[in-house]
Amino acid sequence: MLDTPIIIAVFVLTYIGMAAGRLPWLQVDRTGIALLGVIALLATRTRTLDEIAARVDMPTLVLLFALMIISAQFVTSGFFEQAAHRITRLGGTPVRTLALTVATAGAISAVLANDIVIFALTPLVAAAVRERGLDPRPYLIAMACACNAGSAATIIGAPQTILIGELGDLRLSTYVLACGMPALVALVLVFGVIALVWRNRLALPEGGFTPETPLAPPIGEAHPHDRNQTNKGLIALAALLALFSTDLPRDVGGLLIAALLLANRKFTSRTMIAAVDWPLLLLFACLFGVTGALGTTPLMGLLTNALDQANLLPESLVVMAPLTLLMSNTIGNVPSVILLLQIWQTPSPGALYGLALLSSLAGNLLLVGSLSNIIMVEQAERLGITIKFADFARTGIPITVLSMAFGILWLIVTGFMPWWPHP
Repeated sequence: MLDTPIIIAVFVLTYIGMAAGRLPWLQVDRTGIALLGVIALLATRTRTLDEIAARVDMPTLVLLFALMIISAQFVTSGFFEQAAHRITRLGGTPVRTLALTVATAGAISAVLANDIVIFALTPLVAAAVRERGLDPRPYLIAMACACNAGSAATIIGAPQTILIGELGDLRLSTYVLACGMPALVALVLVFGVIALVWRNRLALPEGGFTPETPLAPPIGEAHPHDRNQTNKGLIALAALLALFSTDLPRDVGGLLIAALLLANRKFTSRTMIAAVDWPLLLLFACLFGVTGALGTTPLMGLLTNALDQANLLPESLVVMAPLTLLMSNTIGNVPSVILLLQIWQTPSPGALYGLALLSSLAGNLLLVGSLSNIIMVEQAERLGITIKFADFARTGIPITVLSMAFGILWLIVTGFMPWWPHP
C-alpha cells in the first residue's frame, strides 16, 4: 500500500519548505507550501477532504480568529499610532526610547496576537525614531524580540501559545504563574543586550541616520486615534479574559466578543474582517491536515513508543530546551508546535507550559525563528531599512541563551517541569 510512503514524502517536503521559508525561484511562502502539501494529499488520494478537515482543530482556529478581530479593533481605533506617538513624545534620550519601545511592544504582545502587533507597529516605530534622526534598526530588532518575549506571558499572546492553551485546556492564571516571570525577565534582557550591543548606534548620530536606500513613506492606512473605540477594545479584551475563568468554551466566548465588536457604528464589518491574518489561519489549517495525516500512519505510533521507552519525549527540559531551539529556528515555532502536538498525544500540563514558554523565547535566536521576525524585516524592507541576518543574530543569540536559561531555571525551581526525565 502506497499511502504511508506518499504521506511521509508529502510531510517531509512540506516541512523542508517550512525550514526554507519559500520555494526556490518562486514567490511561494510558508502558507503556500502548506497548502500545496494538502493539495498533494488530495491529488494522490491518500486522504480525502473530509479526513483532512477532521484533523483540523476548529476551536483553536476560531479562537485565533476572534483574537484577531479584537486586535483589529485596536488597529482601526488608532491605538497603535497613539502608542508610537507616546514612544516619541516620552522618549527623551535614545536609551529611554529603546526602553519604551521594548516595554510597549512586550506589554501589547502579551494580550494581543504578536503577529498583528508587529505588523502594525513596525512602520510606526520606524517613522517615530527616524524623525529624530536615529538608526531604526536597533529599535525594530528590539521591538521584534520584545514581541516574542512578551507573547510568552499569556495564552493569548502568540499563535503557538493560543494553540497550546486551547489544546491543553490550560488555565490562564496558572499559565501566567508558570511563564509570566520568565517573559518579564526576557524583556529586561532584550533591553539590556540591545542597549549594550548597539550602544554606539543608539545615540543621535551627527547629521542623523543615513539609510542604505532612501526611506520610503510610511505604509498602510493612517488611523486617527479614537479614544472611545480604544476603550471599547479594552473592555472587550477584559471581558474575554473574564470569560476564560468560566465554563464557557473559549472559542465560543471569543466569538461572542468578536460579534459585539463587529456590530460597530463607526467601522464596517468588512474593515474589521479585512484586518484578520487569513494566511496565518490557512497555514494553521493546512499544517493540521498534513501533520494529522502523518499521525494516522503506523510510523508515528512506532516512533512515539520508541521515544517514550527511551525517555526522549519532551517531558523534561533536557529534551524540551534543545528541541524547541532547533525546531523554532529551522521550521519555525508555529509549525514546530503544531507538529509536536499532533504526534505527541499525552503531554503533561507542565510540559505544555514549558513548550509555550521556550518555543516563544527560542524565536529570538535568528530571523527565521519567528513569523513576527519575518514580518518585521519585510515591513522594514518596504520602508527602505535593511536588517541583515547578522544584525539580528548578534543580539538575538545572547538574548535567547540568557532568557531560555532563566526560563529553564524558573520551571525547575517552581516545579512545573523537571530537568531530567523521570525513570
